[in-house]
Amino acid sequence: MSVRAPVNPRRLLPWLGLAFGAAGLGLQFMLSMQLAFANGRDFPGFLGHFFAYYTILTNVVLVLIYLSEVLPAAWLELFRSPVVRGMMAANIALVGLYVFFVLRHLAVLEGPDLLADNILHYLNPTLYILWWVAAQRHGVLRWANLPIMLVPTLVYFIYAMARGVWVQEYPYPILNAIKLGYGQVLINAAYMTIGLTVLLAIVIGLDQVLSRRWNVVHD
Repeated sequence: MSVRAPVNPRRLLPWLGLAFGAAGLGLQFMLSMQLAFANGRDFPGFLGHFFAYYTILTNVVLVLIYLSEVLPAAWLELFRSPVVRGMMAANIALVGLYVFFVLRHLAVLEGPDLLADNILHYLNPTLYILWWVAAQRHGVLRWANLPIMLVPTLVYFIYAMARGVWVQEYPYPILNAIKLGYGQVLINAAYMTIGLTVLLAIVIGLDQVLSRRWNVVHD
């Protein structure tokens, strides 16, 4: 099995994304683990807490997508799907926008915490969207793909709420049914679903527009 080496800017982007994705996740893992142990969590409890965050899960998927680009392994085939890659452009954009407009006002970060936050919420989304726009084959996505592209986030919501009932802990303030009640949480989820739907529509529309440029360049 051979690894494809970066030979041009388009090939370099997934390597950069892979490096920053792994670095950001690794740094956040260490910081979160230290805090969890200081607060009395055990390791399984820490893992459950760490992987309850949409930010972490989406960044993990980005790393797997980059791996599928540079490593021709059969087990990574799912992450070569244009639907998965387009879906993640919208999902990671949602992560960056939500953190920028909502979460960044809730805490003041500095040092390694600020670095990990900036990598996962701003740098990685920017790199991925640039790569998706510049290096992907376009013209594949269809409007009929939109409903299925919403499913992973719906599954995440169900998981986060079920876990919250079990451990009495929620990863994001808008999901905190203990403080807000389930009615408000469902309203918040509806707003986020609308936002994600808009982003997915933008991605699908942009894919169709970019297909004309792709066809001209590759004719």
